[in-house]
Amino acid sequence: MGVLLNLETSSTNCSVCVAKDGEILAIRELNSANYSHAEKLHIFIEEVMLEASLKMEDLEAVAVSKGPGSYTGLRIGVSAAKGLCYALGIPLVAVSTLKSMASQIKIKNDAVLIPVLDARRMEVYSCVFDENGNELRETRAEIIDENSFQEYVNDKHIHFLGSGAEKIKEFFPLESITFHCEIVPSAKQMATISSNKFYANNFEDVAYFEPYYLKDFVLQTKKVKS
Repeated sequence: MGVLLNLETSSTNCSVCVAKDGEILAIRELNSANYSHAEKLHIFIEEVMLEASLKMEDLEAVAVSKGPGSYTGLRIGVSAAKGLCYALGIPLVAVSTLKSMASQIKIKNDAVLIPVLDARRMEVYSCVFDENGNELRETRAEIIDENSFQEYVNDKHIHFLGSGAEKIKEFFPLESITFHCEIVPSAKQMATISSNKFYANNFEDVAYFEPYYLKDFVLQTKKVKS
């Protein structure tokens, strides 16, 4: 039957959906700058299951956005997904955050998709996809400057999407570039990807799976005046 719960917590958007064979039955999400994951994630899970008239025992797998993204957000999402998989005895599916973002818009064959997530200061997490969702360049954590993405600037129409797109605007004021700064990762776009991975038996080891942080977590503390 392919009933999957999809959890997306890699950014400011706390997003949950339950889907059957890739078709969404119910979805809840809240995009809050204050990161509502700890307060809302489990509530949203209960609400989508209730709306879809499903019990937790009806789930056949749990899918989680694996990153890159917010360290704390990813930890919350993966911990919840693992807990459900352990309790229900069902498999875990991991979905690339940037790949699911890229699936939010359709482009022509003379263009490329570059989802970019803010990673503090002038750094972003990014990946490059063609019009069919094929990865043209691996995921990176990179500092944006005037030399970034030069291999695509002159040859293709570029679509930058995500929270990191704002950082890129000042370096690329070109007509051949479109910015979709409003796009955030969502469980809505996870549904088809996770369903395909489920039927391909593409599962993660629940015990050892870790989010794709891409770089080390840095704890920021306030300086104390002496």
